[in-house]
Amino acid sequence: MKKILFLLTIGLLVAGSVSAQTYYYGPRRVHRRPPPAQQRQDNDFYKVKVGLTGSLNLANTVDANSYNSTSTIAAWNAGLYFDVPLVYPLSFEPEVLYSQKGFAANLNDGTHFTSRSGFIDVPLLAKFHVVPGFNFLIGPQLSFHTNTTNTYADGTTDHYNYGTDNGMLLDGVIGVSFDINRSVELRARYTLDLSNNYDADNQDYRNQVWSIGLGFTFQ
Repeated sequence: MKKILFLLTIGLLVAGSVSAQTYYYGPRRVHRRPPPAQQRQDNDFYKVKVGLTGSLNLANTVDANSYNSTSTIAAWNAGLYFDVPLVYPLSFEPEVLYSQKGFAANLNDGTHFTSRSGFIDVPLLAKFHVVPGFNFLIGPQLSFHTNTTNTYADGTTDHYNYGTDNGMLLDGVIGVSFDINRSVELRARYTLDLSNNYDADNQDYRNQVWSIGLGFTFQ
């Protein structure tokens, strides 16, 4: 019985000592680092990135006055892009692209022809990182006309500056991108001329382009 009372007394003294230390010194603070995946995500966002991109363009023109559209042709674009972080989840994505645009149509005499134009496009886009792996992009684009080639059904061609008075157009761009991994993204865009683009008949035909392609980022 004395041994039991002795052990109980020792236990109470130890418990009291631990309680007193907690009272005077407070509980220990444990500093936990964010999970490695979260650290990597934060570090990746605040790095300036550079990449190469290439896309398939599905292009035609729309008459802004009558809303009539021409037939679609397949073309392409390729170039360089940057991803400059601002404040999460917003970054700035300027690009420099060579882009083919154009359309297919019939002349008044029924002759079918295809028009292809080359442009140097400079999109200046706001990029919103909506959720990990999915991004939304929107902004203006400066589009500098370089050349146009018309190809007719009989195989003849001619070259001229189609529908550009000053050689530069203002476009609007909206798009999304999906991060396949840290270095590759799937990109989809819609682009439409916002400025007047009158041709010889004073019709306001504007380039309309749907594009889908890949971006390759250098880490």
